[in-house]
Amino acid sequence: MPKYQCSCDVVPHYLPEQSAPEDEVYGFAYTVTITNTGEVTAQLISRHWVISDARGHSEEVKGLGVVGHQPLLRPGESFQYSSGSRLRTPSGTMHGSYFFVAEDGERFEAVIPMFVLDAGEGAGAAGAGRILH
Repeated sequence: MPKYQCSCDVVPHYLPEQSAPEDEVYGFAYTVTITNTGEVTAQLISRHWVISDARGHSEEVKGLGVVGHQPLLRPGESFQYSSGSRLRTPSGTMHGSYFFVAEDGERFEAVIPMFVLDAGEGAGAAGAGRILH
């Protein structure tokens, strides 16, 4: 087991009630589970997301913590949160990374694998989100 490692799993959902396709607004929610899979307690300090729509327009989002938190995760512990994003097209992708500092001062990043945001048919149904690994 690596000493410094966190895994990230994401489940996206289309939000038809927060979308206005006629105005090119598509709302999505995503639930992220971050698990410390390493051997050392570590604190999530910041996030970096790259959000891309189907037209190739990309936006970068950087900031401290996630939803106002900077969780401290012991080995094996997880932190889950939900957030959202809006696109101008019915589909797109998101990926990024979290920056951590371990209790021994070591700094490391955890990759957030790319996942698909899709407002296509049936996208509002449970389990319809697609995760790319």
